[in-house]
Amino acid sequence: MKFFVDTADIKEIRELASTGLLDGVTTNPTLIAKSGRDFFEVIREICAHVPGPVSAEVTATDAEGMIREGEKLAKIAKNVAIKVPLTWDGLKACKHFTDKGTMVNVTLCFSAAQALLAAKAGATFVSPFVGRLDDIGQDGMQLIDEICTIYRQYDTFTTQVLVASVRSPQHVTDAAQLGAHVATIPPSVLKQLVSHPLTDKGLAAFLSDWQKTGQKIA
Repeated sequence: MKFFVDTADIKEIRELASTGLLDGVTTNPTLIAKSGRDFFEVIREICAHVPGPVSAEVTATDAEGMIREGEKLAKIAKNVAIKVPLTWDGLKACKHFTDKGTMVNVTLCFSAAQALLAAKAGATFVSPFVGRLDDIGQDGMQLIDEICTIYRQYDTFTTQVLVASVRSPQHVTDAAQLGAHVATIPPSVLKQLVSHPLTDKGLAAFLSDWQKTGQKIA
């Protein structure tokens, strides 16, 4: 599974990229607004630090406007993925950019039927929002299971399932078990993946026993 980080915080991105665990970045208008910086400057800087896909979202709602904005975003860097909403106009824009060889992330997916349309439109990624489905009493992981099952039936589908609205490490491991290609994860949740109380307990015991020997390695 690939790990993308869902943030526009350059400091967080640099730190995570230095671990070698980061495969890409997703942003959205809300995350960019939180940064308080110029949209184009933020995307350009992220692309310079992360060689993998960096999703930059359009704000237009009509196909022509999405294409116009997307063309401008695509010029920022070669690793920009144009992010469009899963609407009829978004699917039209998706096909336009896919035909040109530009990566597209179709976002705000909440049903398997929508994901099927995104794959047929040639999306590079489709982003189902599991946390938001959980919030309204539905099972977000059931949607991931349905989409992965459908995509596996057709060799012609190349769209990758990018699990979004991730709220916990359990979301990540569940998605990986179901065969999702990518999870885009908030920095705080990504860092939680390494934590386990038995790891901390075991390390403390090892260090205590080592100190008793009075030895040093260096």
